[in-house]
Amino acid sequence: MDFPLMDIEPIWLSLQLAGVTVVILLALGTPIAWWLAQTQSRSRVVVEALVALPLVLPPTVLGFYLLILLGPHGWVGGPVQALTGSALSFSFAGLVLASTLYSLPFVVQPLHSAFESIGKNPMETAQSLGASRLDAFFSVITPLARRGYLTAMVLGFAHTLGEFGVVLMVGGNIPGKTKVISIEIYDRVEVLEYAQAHILSAGLLIFSFLVLVMVYSVNRRLPMQVT
Repeated sequence: MDFPLMDIEPIWLSLQLAGVTVVILLALGTPIAWWLAQTQSRSRVVVEALVALPLVLPPTVLGFYLLILLGPHGWVGGPVQALTGSALSFSFAGLVLASTLYSLPFVVQPLHSAFESIGKNPMETAQSLGASRLDAFFSVITPLARRGYLTAMVLGFAHTLGEFGVVLMVGGNIPGKTKVISIEIYDRVEVLEYAQAHILSAGLLIFSFLVLVMVYSVNRRLPMQVT
């Protein structure tokens, strides 16, 4: 039986996009999640709603407004193009920004839950022993929140890998530049190349299932850290 030849470029591009996005999400999501877990501010509800918005907003709606924002005349895309000469829309950098916003709740929410389960006592104890807040966070809180970090990394990576609507709106369908796995699947189906579409779709299905099994398995083995 002959298997159809596959173009690995969309796969490699998707892995790059997911990897870069997860790194940015962890750097951005950690302070947001920590603030949400610690603050008593009334604005907390607004921030929580903004973070969770991509969960309920249609991807094409988010992608449309991001396309305007990142375009040559947008508030972000305009200044960037004036400084660098390159547009953010229909570029890998634009995909990273769009993916970061779209996958933000999948990273912030697990971290938020982890930080809330830890409580305030470990931080206060570390500070009473002379540690700074930053040192106490990285030496005490971060290890205690490892289950949350594992879940956040895996969900953020897997969700970014499977994006379609947002990346299509912001990045288009440029081979070698913005054409990721989900768009490649759509293209294959559109030209009735179901064998290739099946291979890519089955690969994403198996990958998604395995990473979820891994998360649940590891989380069961790691002890829950609570105050």
